[in-house]
Amino acid sequence: MFNTTDVIETIEMIEKEHLDIRTVTMGISLLPCIRESAEETAQAVYERVVKRAEKLVPTAEQLSREYGIPIVNKRVSVTPVSLITAAFPEKSALIALALDRAADTLGIDFLGGYSALVHKATADYERKFLSTVPEALASTKKLCASVNVGSSRSGINMDAVKRVGELIKETAALTEDGLGCAKFVAFCNAVEDNPFMAGAFHGVGEADCVINVGVSGPGVVQHALSFAPEADLTEAAELIKRTAFKITRAGQLVAKEAARRLGVPFGVVDLSLAPTPARGDSVAHILEELGLEVVGGHGTTAALAMLNDAVKKGGVMASSRVGGLSGAFIPVSEDIGMIEAAEKGAISIDKLEAMTCVCSVGLDMIAVPGDTPASTISAMLADEAAIGMVNNKTTAVRIIPAPGKKVGDTVNFGGLLGRAPVLPVHTGSAEKFISRGGILPAPIHSFKN
Repeated sequence: MFNTTDVIETIEMIEKEHLDIRTVTMGISLLPCIRESAEETAQAVYERVVKRAEKLVPTAEQLSREYGIPIVNKRVSVTPVSLITAAFPEKSALIALALDRAADTLGIDFLGGYSALVHKATADYERKFLSTVPEALASTKKLCASVNVGSSRSGINMDAVKRVGELIKETAALTEDGLGCAKFVAFCNAVEDNPFMAGAFHGVGEADCVINVGVSGPGVVQHALSFAPEADLTEAAELIKRTAFKITRAGQLVAKEAARRLGVPFGVVDLSLAPTPARGDSVAHILEELGLEVVGGHGTTAALAMLNDAVKKGGVMASSRVGGLSGAFIPVSEDIGMIEAAEKGAISIDKLEAMTCVCSVGLDMIAVPGDTPASTISAMLADEAAIGMVNNKTTAVRIIPAPGKKVGDTVNFGGLLGRAPVLPVHTGSAEKFISRGGILPAPIHSFKN
């Protein structure tokens, strides 16, 4: 039960500390949409998504008004499209257009699932599907794409890693400032119930239709820590745990009620602390509140590890089903603290890679020079995938090679995507390493049967 103090605290979190439900995401299976032709399948996909999610936006808006909790994004995720178009992969773009049209009809923010799962090998139909990704992202507004290139069980598909580096370069060339790359994620150990874009897709192990919710409150955590400037790290961790519990409890309430009103099962609450470019809504500023002069300096990885662990411990106790990624996101362009640290030169890609070892996702929303070779991008992805594979966790790369931009320039994406200072990459070539291809073997601890 909530007492008066809990209610007052929650109101203050919403009004002053940027507490919100970052996303209510409906996952929809497209497997029943498969028809004999691409054209028929595309029409069936459009009709199914629109019918299933027709009440998603009005329901979320009604809940937001009733509970007084902002619900920032309303989204849909679908079955990886490469599975739906296996019989006609060269026409996958028709499905992309149908999904984008459905997103417009519904008034949702993003739709994820233009995806392929190639972590062990790339089938012929998947190879053809991947070739459609750049054009699909360039010709749509709300569609998001992802590729899973590795797992702790199977190893890393280095042929897919090489191809993804090329796809990122192709996508950047087709879209202004490389913006299409902001809608494209490459994973290791992708999860089937992630509500956050751009990597959300509806896994084949999921129910026919489900509601997943992502909560977020970096500002709430920072505010709570500001009242305990002399606390040791044990006490700070306990404070973060209690705060995460309260944040997640609000998310669970909205998630279950949304699922009930929409008549679909409740899936998971994703605990991830997802920042925005707004001041007071930054994961980086939490780390600085803990005592770092600037994020990126020595001690950053340790502070992030403590934050991530405390958020998980507090959130798990508050929700009946926790899933998704559930950690702390560190997207450079979407976090005002990260942006400012990058502009000062305090944070580098190497440091971000180290931080990935202890938090969610990986090298996220990072702009690099437009002339960065595809092999270098593939090598960055391979490094991140290796961290995920060995540590049995999800890692990902969202790199944006900004056409015509060089180190020191800034790319402005606007809105939640923010702005990205162009960071330097290492100039030593990885071309020969990436060209070897094959499978980078899974670690010995993957054999658990």
